Amino acid sequence: MAAVARDWFAGRTLAIATMHGKEKVLAEPLEKALGVHCVLPEAFDTDRFGTFSGEVERPGDADFTLRLKCQAAMEATNCDLALASEGSFGPHPMLPFAAVGEERLFMIDRLHGLEIGARSLSGLTNFQHAEVSDLPALQAFAKSAGFPEHSLILSGVIEGETKVFKGLAQTEKLESAFRALITSSDTIAVQTDMRAMHNPTRMRAIATLCDELLERILCICKGCNQPGFGERHYQRGLACAWCGTPTERVLSIETKCSHCGHLEIQLYPEGVEAAEPGNCPDCNP
Repeated sequence: MAAVARDWFAGRTLAIATMHGKEKVLAEPLEKALGVHCVLPEAFDTDRFGTFSGEVERPGDADFTLRLKCQAAMEATNCDLALASEGSFGPHPMLPFAAVGEERLFMIDRLHGLEIGARSLSGLTNFQHAEVSDLPALQAFAKSAGFPEHSLILSGVIEGETKVFKGLAQTEKLESAFRALITSSDTIAVQTDMRAMHNPTRMRAIATLCDELLERILCICKGCNQPGFGERHYQRGLACAWCGTPTERVLSIETKCSHCGHLEIQLYPEGVEAAEPGNCPDCNP
């Protein structure tokens, strides 16, 4: 089936909508798996679709923004196939003091009317931010964030204007930016630079997600014979082995075609038909 799906894309040009070096982990696997020729739009400004440092807000949710990026990349390169990436980071919904990163990859094939995406959610991120007032505090933050392999961003107010220093990956530049800002403020905002070219941890997450996207692209739907089958939804509610109460353990995985709606359901994907009582909200409140 992979060879059949590959025929939809082989020999075509694919535009990667990035200005942050993501092609370093995307281009080779895309070209190898799909037979495409990857290109970058010239002088492509993805910051207009939102920045991690807050100067520009996203024009909409992640899916809307991904579509805008793909469309802009296709227009800039005069091709009909494009791939875009979006990431977002914040506090973990379940674990106090932990962070979580969401990555999305999205491909539009305008020739065949296809939209195929993949999404990952992981706690493997160095995302963090803080307010610091002295160099020792900044140095402690930098160490915890994986500096200098991972760059930092400093921001503050100088003479009534917000100043942002991005891509700080050398101790001298980091401390110089801090001294420039601290002359006008009691505290300075510091955060990890989450742009892919400045964040190896994020770059690895994008590379891993690319493999998952390609697996989906190369999967043919049994209902409509089009590539891209694999939109997954995890249904929780595996019953407790003692009392039968639904738990947060996964009961089934529903895999759906985003084009025709063909649905496949896999019961008990974790290999067990009942949850341990320790996972039960009644038996182990």
